[in-house]
Amino acid sequence: MTLTTTDDIGARILILRGQKVLLDSTLAVMYGVATKVLLQAVKRQADRFPPDFMFRLTDSEFAGLRSQFVTSKVGSGGRRHLPYVFTEQGVAMLSSVLRSTRAVAVNIEIMRAFVRLRETIAGNRELREKIDALERHVDEKLAAQDHVIVEIMTAIRTLMATPETKKRAIGFVH
Repeated sequence: MTLTTTDDIGARILILRGQKVLLDSTLAVMYGVATKVLLQAVKRQADRFPPDFMFRLTDSEFAGLRSQFVTSKVGSGGRRHLPYVFTEQGVAMLSSVLRSTRAVAVNIEIMRAFVRLRETIAGNRELREKIDALERHVDEKLAAQDHVIVEIMTAIRTLMATPETKKRAIGFVH
């Protein structure tokens, strides 16, 4: 993969543990280095990557990704270790660890992708709030109409009910 567009990068951003992240292997390809090289550079400066900047996936998280992306199983020609993922802050920190021109250019596009994703999520939140408000308005109107409909139905039933009239007895009654 060559230097990708913001849209291409945005499509590779995953949501794990409630955070937007990129896989170490995805970043390595974007930066044009082997995943092992990327992780070695990170490990040399591990103090720059606290758990909220990068973390290792659990077995179940990785299994979910494997089934989602149909990647090879650990130990069968694929990865031998669980992958790391980098949050937006971790990706930003990578630019200080990987100092190549390509790394800087890739980081700029990645930051743009994270910003665009954040804007999309904010837009969806606004839309959801508007839909919720509309739904509440419609529910209120229907509730008021339901009350009127119940009153109309009661009135109709009252009108339809035949009044009980006393029947007069036929013949002589003592």
